[in-house]
Amino acid sequence: MNRRRCATAAITVVSALTVLASPMLALPAYAAPAAPLAPEPPPAATQKKTLEEVRKEIDALYRKAAVATDAYNLAEEQAKRQSAEIVELARMIVAGQAKIEELKTQAGAAARAQYRNGGLPEGAQLVLTDDPQLFLDNAGRLKEGQKATKDLLGELTRSQAELTTYTKEASDNWTKLEANRVKQANAKKEINDKIAAAKKLESTLAAEELARLLKLEEDAQYRSQTTWLSSGILKELNGTATPQGRKAVEFATAQIGKPYIWGAEGPGSYDCSGLTQRAWGVAGRNIPRTSQEQWRLLPRVEIKDMRPGDLIVYYRDASHIGMYVGNGAIVHAPRPGRNVTLAGAGSMEILGVVRPER
Repeated sequence: MNRRRCATAAITVVSALTVLASPMLALPAYAAPAAPLAPEPPPAATQKKTLEEVRKEIDALYRKAAVATDAYNLAEEQAKRQSAEIVELARMIVAGQAKIEELKTQAGAAARAQYRNGGLPEGAQLVLTDDPQLFLDNAGRLKEGQKATKDLLGELTRSQAELTTYTKEASDNWTKLEANRVKQANAKKEINDKIAAAKKLESTLAAEELARLLKLEEDAQYRSQTTWLSSGILKELNGTATPQGRKAVEFATAQIGKPYIWGAEGPGSYDCSGLTQRAWGVAGRNIPRTSQEQWRLLPRVEIKDMRPGDLIVYYRDASHIGMYVGNGAIVHAPRPGRNVTLAGAGSMEILGVVRPER
């Protein structure tokens, strides 16, 4: 029995050695343990933004609010104009209706007179008369009467056509008025949304960060102004203000310190174009309400030719405007949370210059 167990064990060992030595078979391969992976960066949404990135984001939000403010102001101006036109058209409709009633009364009187003459028109009665003198006397009056009747009918027709036109224009203006009210509501919502988003972003910053944020804003404006001045532009600016321009500048600079409120036109607060419009209004020149309309409709001048009182329009979308006061400076209402102030004329991206004076 012992010999049998020993033989069995020997056969097992030999078999194992044969398997291990066989060139056709191999043990499963196992990779070496991998090095620990580096931790993945946090998602972009959770990465802390730099203060400069925050500044740019806040600036972009206020810029979008400024564009929406222009849309609101334009819709408001158009709504005011259409409301006034509707009131005037209503007055004309009432007057037209009264005129038609008067003409109808005159036509009725003529018809009644014909009835009293036996239903015969005056021309027929004239032909039937056998009195030559009566014929001659009445011939002239008949001709005048025929002309008067023709004129009466013509005037009645014209008045009815005018009344129809007034009614259609009033209806069209009402439709436009309602459309502009919708535009106003949409623009107002966008303004409030953008301003709320900017304030929310600002509220996440500590007092020290807010102070640094303001410093970053001032530094960016300073760099832009310095670059603008280094071009030698001030050497070319020799224009002097006209009496009207001086009056506009005096009014605008007197508003320094008053808060920016979107849609405001004074006297206690202003938005950027509300300030320029009011200043030139005081100087005796009515100009459009929004910065975009001021850019679109007012005469343009070269930067080198500008003089105090001219308006400098900023950014490609003409979303901001200020008044040049001389010595490379402007007075403007910057944005929500800021007051009317003096700033470098080149501290923002200049689109062009317009002159309110004819």
